[in-house]
Amino acid sequence: MDPVEDFRKRVARNIKGIGEDRDFLGLSNIWVRESIRHEYAQNFTWLGRPIIQVPQDTYAIQELIWSCRPDLVIETGIAHGGSLIMSASMLAMLDYCDAAAAGTTLDPRASRRKVVGIDIDIRAHNRVGIESHPLAHKITLLQGSSVAPEIVDEVKAIAKGYDRIMLFLDSNHTHEHVLAELEAYAPLTTKGSYCVVWDTGVEDLPNEMCSNRPWGKGDNPKTAVWEYMKRLSDEGRMAADGEKLAFDYDHTIEHKIAITASPDGFLRRV
Repeated sequence: MDPVEDFRKRVARNIKGIGEDRDFLGLSNIWVRESIRHEYAQNFTWLGRPIIQVPQDTYAIQELIWSCRPDLVIETGIAHGGSLIMSASMLAMLDYCDAAAAGTTLDPRASRRKVVGIDIDIRAHNRVGIESHPLAHKITLLQGSSVAPEIVDEVKAIAKGYDRIMLFLDSNHTHEHVLAELEAYAPLTTKGSYCVVWDTGVEDLPNEMCSNRPWGKGDNPKTAVWEYMKRLSDEGRMAADGEKLAFDYDHTIEHKIAITASPDGFLRRV
């Protein structure tokens, strides 16, 4: 057997086995819960900017961007900007690899690949950190509510110039807000690409862990995803490209990384 194919099949068996091992996944859920008590996800940076993500989820981002090769990444929720820098760095890597494959010289500022980041409050020190970063030329910042009509219209206008679009939703985690983001932005996802909804794991946490937040069990990103997927099934929606909009839950990603803040949050447009 071809050794490359043999390894691919081995990995597929590994992932399948993890998905069928409820005890192992249960341990992963316990680990995620306990890590929150230590604010574990806040401990990391990406190219110098704090990135508030579980490291396994950042690995998933890397794989998704490499496989889907988007030319536009839309992110709601900015915080310190590490996630924007990560997406921008992956787009820059795509630029570099394309230039290397074509045998051409790379002009970093000539690429059309961009990241759009949206936040209701881009704090001054975070804006300075993002805009002074070497990858700032690949990032457009929009300040305002991600579901405000003027912001949605601006994002849609930007998206019209792009062919392969990926989304990461990570702002206000209430059911109402995330559902509104899905209605506004999920149709921009191009076929084969992803709309990733972060922190769906809130639904699986004990109630007291979100007692100081406006979201919690029954009112969070996962319940919004479930409602949106039901709407797609029952009512139907059209994508921005004029085709019928449909997503699958990509549980293969969850099982591959085993530890994630976003079970049921990796939505692949089919």
